[in-house]
Amino acid sequence: MDGSRENLLHLYLHIDELEPRGGILELLRSIRPQWKPQDIHMKTFTEGLTNKLIGCFVGSLQENDCVLVRLYGRMTELYVNREREVQMFQVLHSYRCGPQIYCTFQNGICYEFVPGTVLDDTLVRQPPIYRLIAAEMGKIHCIRPEGGQGEPFIWTKMSHFLALLLKSRNISPVAQRRPDSWVAFPGVPSFGILSGEMETLKRHLSQIDSPVVLCHNDLLIKNIIYNHTDGMVKFIDYEYADYNYQAFDIGNHFNEFAGVEDINYSRYPGVELQRDWLTAYLESYKHSSGLEVRVTDAEVTRLYVQVCKFSLASNFFWGLWAIFQSRHSTIHFNFQRYATARLSYYFKKKEEYFGMNPKLDINSGV
Repeated sequence: MDGSRENLLHLYLHIDELEPRGGILELLRSIRPQWKPQDIHMKTFTEGLTNKLIGCFVGSLQENDCVLVRLYGRMTELYVNREREVQMFQVLHSYRCGPQIYCTFQNGICYEFVPGTVLDDTLVRQPPIYRLIAAEMGKIHCIRPEGGQGEPFIWTKMSHFLALLLKSRNISPVAQRRPDSWVAFPGVPSFGILSGEMETLKRHLSQIDSPVVLCHNDLLIKNIIYNHTDGMVKFIDYEYADYNYQAFDIGNHFNEFAGVEDINYSRYPGVELQRDWLTAYLESYKHSSGLEVRVTDAEVTRLYVQVCKFSLASNFFWGLWAIFQSRHSTIHFNFQRYATARLSYYFKKKEEYFGMNPKLDINSGV
């Protein structure tokens, strides 16, 4: 794969999460030696649920030379492949789809600030903007780095989360013989049920002919930056970027319409918005693949059905993630409520989406 750590600066520096300024100033002496410490401003961003992000700049935040310093969250090394994340930064930057990474350090990374407006619930529903998002995703899905196509990461990642959850419970030998006795907290299924659901998902979704492509895999609304001046969008944060099913990346993004802090699935995009979004996506995907840019209703319907099905995997995956976070994260966020919401919607839509096929009457609604 294009990109590696070989030519990337690594600083043997650990920045204190509670008192980060001193460590960040030491980092900036290496990558911005011309900056005077007394002139450096720092702004803490609070959008992330697992990391701390700090913007560093001289003058204005919106100036081109703002530097972002991200401190890794507690225990994120258990489930985030940091080598892979750096590779994704470098690959996406080389294709002009992502910011430049400046350096890594013991507990984080430092990279280029992407100027623009962070999207919100209103902006992401505006046709000119969501078509840009669809087109950008289509472009990224066509990136073919050296080394060939990888395996879809979703099943390995789900299995890893389940293993972490089982281990984190420190359950007794009796419970190990009876996995169904494992419960994370009220409202969440037992370990045995969750394990069985993953296998059911894998059997069903592995039979669907969704291409394996380079995916973002975590396209929260807040992970999209809209630059009004240039009329373009860029995606940020690549902790989960890897090869995965095309329809997962799209379905995952649609799930994020429901929100994070106050998750509400009534905000999930309707059929009309989805079809328009998918049309723009397919036009971009075909164009970037060198194919004829002609999209039929049948192609849109087929992808729509695939996306509905893979949106189940997205909800299940982040439900597992939230259960783990509820036990280990120091971030002030109601992970238990989030896990319950994601898994509840998974079970609510499972039968309906499993029963869908490409000949579905699209006007019947979701």
